[in-house]
Amino acid sequence: ILMNEDFKTPPGHVNFLAKRLFGAGGTIVDGAVAYLAPGGGGPVEMHTHATDHLFIVVSGEARVLLGDGEVIVRANESFLVKGNVPHSVWNNTDGETVMIGITVAG
Repeated sequence: ILMNEDFKTPPGHVNFLAKRLFGAGGTIVDGAVAYLAPGGGGPVEMHTHATDHLFIVVSGEARVLLGDGEVIVRANESFLVKGNVPHSVWNNTDGETVMIGITVAG
């Protein structure tokens, strides 16, 4: 397991490490787990929509394309994509990337 200084043992816990990935913000609409094979991702054409996406990478590494830029999200990290920004998400490794996507309404 990849650990860093962001992982802490909560009070009253033993042999337990946790890292906060996100705080309060909006209403959760739905969530999904995704398995991205090497070269996998999408959509092929970047898109926009009314809701935001909170991407949480469980393993591997994701590359989130945003308009004319990109953000790399590594294992045990999260990134909130505003729905009104053109975007798509891609596996950024030679192996499988596992991520959770949570749709959030403002």
